[in-house]
Amino acid sequence: MSHTKPRSKPDAEPATSPEEFEETVAYLAKRHKVSAAIVREIARRAETTDRSALARAIERDKSRR
Repeated sequence: MSHTKPRSKPDAEPATSPEEFEETVAYLAKRHKVSAAIVREIARRAETTDRSALARAIERDKSRR
């Protein structure tokens, strides 16, 4: 019987600076042709600042409309 270490919870994602977050917001808003306010709202709801996760959330939100 092999014993494995229990997996620890992943660390919280590193905090991004406000400037980096605004750059990400501007990039995603331009790429997905939505306003920066919508990107910020989606980021707030998704509770993430990860660019790829936000892009997926934007696509999901756009498909609902």
